[in-house]
Amino acid sequence: MSLKTFWGQCVRVFKVIKKPSKKEFWNVAKISALGIAVIGAIGFIIGIIFIFII
Repeated sequence: MSLKTFWGQCVRVFKVIKKPSKKEFWNVAKISALGIAVIGAIGFIIGIIFIFII
């Protein structure tokens, strides 16, 4: 891929993207926080189980 082709594709992407609204941003932030919390809770539970097993 040449530099000119790459630059053309980058410009096309920048023309299409838009800044998310406040509502969209908060929805993504809440879902991400929930996912991190769930993964953390699962890791914590597995850690506690291994403490009692070993």
